[in-house]
Parts: sequence; C-alpha cells; structure tokens
Amino acid sequence: MPRKKVTLAYMTNDSERKVSFNKRKKGLIKKSNELHTLCDVDACAIIYSPYESRPEVWPSSEEATNVLARYNELSDKEKTRYLTNQESLTQQRLEKVKKELYRLQIENKRKEVESFMYKCMAGIRKPEEFDMANAGVMRSVMEKTASELSSRMGELNVADPN
Repeated sequence: MPRKKVTLAYMTNDSERKVSFNKRKKGLIKKSNELHTLCDVDACAIIYSPYESRPEVWPSSEEATNVLARYNELSDKEKTRYLTNQESLTQQRLEKVKKELYRLQIENKRKEVESFMYKCMAGIRKPEEFDMANAGVMRSVMEKTASELSSRMGELNVADPN
C-alpha cells in the first residue's frame, strides 16, 4: 500500500516536528549502516539537532574523524569531481533538451518533406510548390526511400529494374 505524499513544509507543532526528526534520523542512520555494510564503503553521519546539545555521530567520533580526514586529503579536483550545483545541473539539462529538440526538428522536417513527396506522387500536391530550401532534406528522403525499396525488393527476390 503506497504512502501518501508528504508535503515538505516547516512543521509548526513542536512535538510532531521532534517525532518526525527522530524517525528520519533513525532512517538516515539505518541507510548509512546499510551502505557501509552492503557496499563496503566508509560512511559517516554527523547530525546536529536542536533537541540535543551535542551532535550525534555515526558510527563513532573516531571513525567519522578518519573518514573526514581521508576526504580532506583529496585534492580539490577529486573533491569536486562529481559535485554539481543548480546552475551546472540546469546547463546539463538544457544541453540535453537542446539536442533532443534539434533531433526532433530534423525528424519533423524529414517527415514533412516525405509527406510532401508522397502527396506529389498521389497528385494531391504539385512539385512546383516545393520549397527549395528543403532540397537537401528531400534528396536524403528520396535516397533513403529508394534504398528501402531496393532492399525490400531484394527480400522479395524481385529483379532490380535498372
């Protein structure tokens, strides 16, 4: 049974907020422990709480210190290798969307020209109506169509008319 969606907003009720904090802290520590055990990686969690004077450290202060020391020994390049910020993430998504848009525009243009070609063959449109700006696209559509017809004819063992 799926859980209902949790609205992410500040909890004004202190007791509800404290209960929620403790449950989520327990879950975070459990996930950290699973990550450490199942994947054999060094992990630590340091949780500052408004309800306790000292931060809770998992698994222990000494092990967390060792993990943080190993992290601090890394070069700046290694530390930031996989980090991303909102701007770079947005740039990556924007580039991906631009590439997809470009691909779809080319595909759309190809389909338009192909449709025009078939309408000309059916007598619905006249070749004089063709926009010469799309001549390159028309050529590639015609070559592709001819290639597909040729291969299909070969599959059906029909002799090549040329």
